[in-house]
Amino acid sequence: MNLKYRILILGLLLAGCADKSDNPRSRKSTVDLWQIYDATLKKAKYVDLTHTITPSIPVWKGFGPSKFGQTVDPATKRPYTYEKDGFEATHYDLSTDQLGTQLDSPAHWAPEYSSIDALAATYTIRPLVVISIADKAKADPGYQMTVADITEWENRNGQIPAGSVVFIRSDWSKAWPDPKLSTQTQFPGITVDALKFLHLERKILFHGHEALDTDTTPNLEGESWLMHNGYTQAEGVANLDQVPEKGALIAIGFPKFKGGTGGYARYIAICPPDWKFGVSVGEIPDAPLPRSDKPLKWDARRGVRIR
Repeated sequence: MNLKYRILILGLLLAGCADKSDNPRSRKSTVDLWQIYDATLKKAKYVDLTHTITPSIPVWKGFGPSKFGQTVDPATKRPYTYEKDGFEATHYDLSTDQLGTQLDSPAHWAPEYSSIDALAATYTIRPLVVISIADKAKADPGYQMTVADITEWENRNGQIPAGSVVFIRSDWSKAWPDPKLSTQTQFPGITVDALKFLHLERKILFHGHEALDTDTTPNLEGESWLMHNGYTQAEGVANLDQVPEKGALIAIGFPKFKGGTGGYARYIAICPPDWKFGVSVGEIPDAPLPRSDKPLKWDARRGVRIR
């Protein structure tokens, strides 16, 4: 991040600490987050770390396939169409909330812990750490990240910040959406000792990986430890080769299903303005969005709308 942006942010944060009035109503915050947005976040580079959900993406056979369809008018039993009704809508028959890029709540395995709708609003934005095991996974497709990989990262970059999100880059997702990915028994993951180190020693918010499971042990011991100790995790993460290993933030979004055991998630890396990947605000049209010469049409064979 450019030095002038660091100085501006530091100055704004220090200014916010200056008002020590005992009367909460008399305090006036001098931290203007709009200034931080204009100075840094507006110029930052945004990288999407999320797979698009379709009926054909890889999923565990125990969940089965999902199906998309056109929403049907219950009175006429016919689908809504642009031509007839002026709009269309989509019916999603999703086999599971463990689909694609996701955020696992601990209730997935442990009903005494939080469901997806109970996660705090503070999950919204955090520092992002990316630890690469891509070279080791290339040599050994079943490589599991160890504590040594973490300390090697820290020797280069300093200690992992408390409350951060740690994503493990393996490049496993480069084969997405090949359905065979969901049948692999050897894939990159993380050891339970590394998970314990990240959570108990570094106090991270959660970790994430590119594969659809945490590890390759017969009983998924890493995921079991996480869920039964009240921790969340991200799965099915993408494009980690386009994110710096330190210095970025992550924006986290997910639907608020009542009692949900997981959630389809949207992860966006917010990288420094001089980063080589991603797009900045204003580089592509966003309001209004661009008009296409090829309107969306329902494709019955693929089960989605395409152009």
